[in-house]
Amino acid sequence: MKYVLWLLKAAIFFTLFAFALNNQQDATVHFFFGTQWTTSLVLVVLAAFTLGVAVGVLGMVPHWWRHRSAARGHHGGAAAPAPAAAAPEPSTPLPPHGI
Repeated sequence: MKYVLWLLKAAIFFTLFAFALNNQQDATVHFFFGTQWTTSLVLVVLAAFTLGVAVGVLGMVPHWWRHRSAARGHHGGAAAPAPAAAAPEPSTPLPPHGI
């Protein structure tokens, strides 16, 4: 499985590398008030992709905050009722989780 993932990553890398090599011609992006940016086409595509990812992440931030605050509210809520018969304490201490 490790080799399949490695091959998939290599295939994606070489596909993007070939895309970059095939799009080296100059491209001009015209902004407002007569400003323009002339660079290679692959940089324009990379900048547009990066801007799209940033806008998507910023659009999701309010949803993440609401979800996080709702989860925090459930965690600090009222205590659960005690069980009728409590389980006996183990005689040997348990190891800590996650270590």
